[in-house]
This record gives sequence, C-alpha cells and structure tokens, in this order.
Amino acid sequence: MFWLAVIPSACRHSSAANQSLYNNSFAVVGQKLWNAMHYHLNCIGDREYLKSQLTQFMLSLPDTPPIRGYTPQNSNSLFCWRNDREISSLWVVTQCDGPVKA
Repeated sequence: MFWLAVIPSACRHSSAANQSLYNNSFAVVGQKLWNAMHYHLNCIGDREYLKSQLTQFMLSLPDTPPIRGYTPQNSNSLFCWRNDREISSLWVVTQCDGPVKA
C-alpha cells in the first residue's frame, strides 16, 4: 500500500507573511518531501530497512551544490530532481519491495 502524507490546509485569510511561515514550516515541507520520495520508500514498514533504502536513494541523486560563478542545473532540492527529465527515472517503480507497512 502506498502512503501519502496529508498536508494540513492553511487559513486563506491570514497575512502573506503568516502564509509564508506556514508554507516553510516543517509540518508542510516535511510532508511534501515524504510525498516526493520514491514510491517504494513510502511503503516500507521496517525502520532499519527504510533507513538503508533511503540512504541508498539519496546517494543515487546528483549532488550539485552552488559554486560561485557557475549557474547550477537546478536548486539541488529533492523537488527539483524529481521533475528533472534525466533523473526522474529514479522515481519509476512498479511494485513495493521489502517489508511493507501493515
């Protein structure tokens, strides 16, 4: 089973500053990162197996830190790599592997 995190909704009538704080909070960004992860990582139930698979997945992503004087390919975030056509094949998987959540 595939597990998506539910992102809490914000009050639409709050100020732009408060909405910005909300959108950058861990409650929102953490759940967006969880939902952006590879499908097979979201359905692993065993913590140690999740940690090893997450490490392997993160090490498979290119690391392009900003260098003064050079234009980066993207902002080097998980969200940008997910949308990158060359790297997006990392997200394609047909089934869940490893211990599955009950």
